[in-house]
Amino acid sequence: MESGNGFLSIDEHRIDAKWFIDPKLLFVGPRIGEGAHAKVYEGKYKNQNVAVKIVHRGDTPEEAAKREARFMREVAMLSRVQHKNLVQFIGACKEPVMVVVTELLLGGSLRKYMLNMRPRSLEPRVAVGFALDIARAMECLHSHGIIHRDLKPENLLLTADQRTVKLVDLGLARQETLTEMMTAETGTYRWMAPELYSTVTLRHGEKKHYNHKVDVYSFAIVLWELLHNRLPFEGMSNLQAAYAAAFKNTRPSAENLPEELALILTSCWKEDPNSRPNFSQIVQMLLHYLSTISPPEPVVLSHVFTSENMVLPPESPGTSSLMAIRDDMDNTPKVNMENKSRGFFFCFNQCY
Repeated sequence: MESGNGFLSIDEHRIDAKWFIDPKLLFVGPRIGEGAHAKVYEGKYKNQNVAVKIVHRGDTPEEAAKREARFMREVAMLSRVQHKNLVQFIGACKEPVMVVVTELLLGGSLRKYMLNMRPRSLEPRVAVGFALDIARAMECLHSHGIIHRDLKPENLLLTADQRTVKLVDLGLARQETLTEMMTAETGTYRWMAPELYSTVTLRHGEKKHYNHKVDVYSFAIVLWELLHNRLPFEGMSNLQAAYAAAFKNTRPSAENLPEELALILTSCWKEDPNSRPNFSQIVQMLLHYLSTISPPEPVVLSHVFTSENMVLPPESPGTSSLMAIRDDMDNTPKVNMENKSRGFFFCFNQCY
């Protein structure tokens, strides 16, 4: 609903009406991702290449209300935070469907970047530089009282030159409070902080007490991946990894790492959340380490990605499940985005 002061709100989520875009100016092209609750397309808005996430309404009134509240929460948070290492929010609309529009990032996900490098490891300065990008994005979110709750390589996208990492997907993020309990087991098990896990079968939507330090633990696991270019907790399923971390205090090995990096890792994944550093401290530690290693040799990029190059397509700044599904891209018919007479509604009826 729209209030008289120019804000749209559902419950506690207040969004400045300036962020709601006219869907007639939005043109949808090829689908680039799909998940249980949304589909993501490449598109254009006012001649700017964008990523367009279209959220499913839900099959029941209860599900529709839940998804609308989550959509409004995500849009409210996206509209409040701007940082060079956070995906740029462009706008959203609620009718005829719920849509989130962000910048289009063409460098692929950090997950794909690392997979393409294997079995080689990332050059140390590159790995730590990416970690610094992530830490700065998280520092920004936490300064606004926002917990991401699903930090992992699939939710980190690279710019076209593959030199900068940006954090995406605030679908599971929420505002931190000192007293309110939050949903347990939120995120992805392999990267999930121990305090989020439960050995008992949780009732749907059961709550627990935790704070922003859950993101610091997840960051440590991502940093370990960047330094080793291997999947953490190898040989375990996602659920086994979460159980081992929570109840056996198991962590990936920090051996054979420079002492300063090992200290960053082990401090960030401590069992006691209050003993973990905050992201402002992590940024300073990473900057200090970077100052101790020699600058890299000049590198000539063999190729810079453009919107026409679909070898590493842009992942969605939508729910994390959208990040992994991309195999059917070559079979997806493209829509001529320059044909403005067709516009959003034509593409919605065709693609959605």
